Parts: sequence; structure tokens; C-alpha cells
Amino acid sequence: MSRTEPTSPFRKSSYSAQGGECVEVAGIAGKGQAVRDSKDPDGPILVFPAAAWAAFVAGVKAGEFPAGA
Repeated sequence: MSRTEPTSPFRKSSYSAQGGECVEVAGIAGKGQAVRDSKDPDGPILVFPAAAWAAFVAGVKAGEFPAGA
């Protein structure tokens, strides 16, 4: 299986703790957002279409995913 390569660097939220339990995101031109586990940068990448990613981010900002849920 070929990896989808991001067109921007992977980045981690500034809210992430240094504990290592983080995900990183990067843009993929024409496809949306790539998401990976920060502890396994050579592991699998999930790719979300731009519309799905925008809906997820809007849901987070609206509090639809409470912490600890």
C-alpha cells in the first residue's frame, strides 16, 4: 500500500501535553487532511476529505466532543 504524502509538515496542537499521546495533522493538496500518531511517524496515516475535516473541527469548537468522553 502506498503512503499518501502530505504537502505541508505534520504539526501537533499547541495544547498537546508532552506525554506523547498526541496526533499530528498535515494538509494533503486536493485530498484534505492527513492524521497520524505522533509516537509512530512511519505508521499508518488516515486521510479525511476537506469537508469531513471541517465538520469535525467545527464540532470540536462547538463542544460536541467533551474531554474524557
